[in-house]
Amino acid sequence: MFFPVVFLLYWALPHRGRKYFLLAASYYFYMCWKPEFIVLILYSTAVDYFCALGMERRAEQKKLFLAVSLTMNLGLLFFFKYFNFFVGSFCELFGLAEPGALKLLLPVGISFYTFQTLSYIIDVHRGKVEAERSPIKLALYISFFPQLVSGPIVKAGEFLPQLCEDRNVSLVNLEKGVQIFLFGLFKKVVIADNIAVFVNAVYSNPVQFGGGTVLLAVVGYSIQLYCDFSGYSDMAVGCARGLGYELPRNFNMPYLSRSVKEFWKRWHISLSTWLMEYLYIPLGGNRKGKVRNYVNLMLTMVIGGLWHGAGWLFLLWGLMHGAASVLYRIFRKPYDGLHPALQWMINFGFIVVAWVFFRATSLADALAIVKAMLTMNFGPLRDSITSAFALPGGFNPDGNAVYMMIWYAASLFACLGLRNTYEKTMDFRPTVCNALSTVLMILYCTLSLSSVSVFLYFNF
Repeated sequence: MFFPVVFLLYWALPHRGRKYFLLAASYYFYMCWKPEFIVLILYSTAVDYFCALGMERRAEQKKLFLAVSLTMNLGLLFFFKYFNFFVGSFCELFGLAEPGALKLLLPVGISFYTFQTLSYIIDVHRGKVEAERSPIKLALYISFFPQLVSGPIVKAGEFLPQLCEDRNVSLVNLEKGVQIFLFGLFKKVVIADNIAVFVNAVYSNPVQFGGGTVLLAVVGYSIQLYCDFSGYSDMAVGCARGLGYELPRNFNMPYLSRSVKEFWKRWHISLSTWLMEYLYIPLGGNRKGKVRNYVNLMLTMVIGGLWHGAGWLFLLWGLMHGAASVLYRIFRKPYDGLHPALQWMINFGFIVVAWVFFRATSLADALAIVKAMLTMNFGPLRDSITSAFALPGGFNPDGNAVYMMIWYAASLFACLGLRNTYEKTMDFRPTVCNALSTVLMILYCTLSLSSVSVFLYFNF
């Protein structure tokens, strides 16, 4: 009920009071999880507000203010997300007794809003945006509730100008926002959550299953992760559009990519763009020779992997994507000469295998899953399908196969049949048929929620 109430109150308020109300609603939204962690957002906001103003008032000390902001914001992120990992790894490497890990609860969304604060202060330092004089506008930019906890990561130059305008609440924006939201909700609760039942069963004990089961679970996780995260992004964009604000696109059919470079232009676009603008290019990009370019690619992807979580598997996942990016640069001409279908098969195969290390709970499990796929025994088609879906616990093999095929087909429809959510919703017209289909989709998605549905990227 949160968004409908916020929307109605926002619509009823005069323009001058709307930003204050949205800020209060965003803080309330975040405090519903853990009230005490709102202090971290307030802290980051205050640091960037005063450091940005200091840059403009004392131009000769711009680097000092930038260093203060980066140190304090990255210090928070490191402490809550990476402290235990690095201390434990250091002690294990040198054979030291671990001093006892701090029991720190990772604040939801800290990776996302920290990257937003960094983009703001860096852009002020570069002169791309002016320091925001209004603490209310800056605070709302950092804490805007639709994308606060899982993105998209919004740059200051994209959002702050919208806060300087009177964003009208219109029926057209609400209609488009509802459609985008519903597409996201459908992908999340109807597709991702149903596939998750099968995927979680296999990944929880991969050695118990055969190669066919494992392969289908690996492909299933790729679908689940896409529908889960892109579903959240669509829901965030839809909520914002309903209030009159525009957030950037975060996905563009990434599994149609034919190279790892193209994949990162389509997957989690706001993160890949951030890494390119604030890490890869400042490191030198491709301007300082081939070897330096390869090092920059590897470093960028490794940091992108560690951004997702403090663990060796995330580091390994980043290394895999970095190595694939380097290999693509080295062998680009012969690779681009391959048939497009073969390029897609190679790239999709790599992406799916890399997700194994992203999802597995240990390196041993990840290697067992890869081994099971490589040594899979292809039997008759019916036997392969039946055995693949023969989950323990009394599942009917044939019935479960049909059940899973339905959700795989639904995911194919959502990922390819709908094409691009944004283009489809831009053509939406408020007819009786569309209104009826919207109501039916809302009911179906609501009835599909059988339990608390957790978004995967809340973990990161």
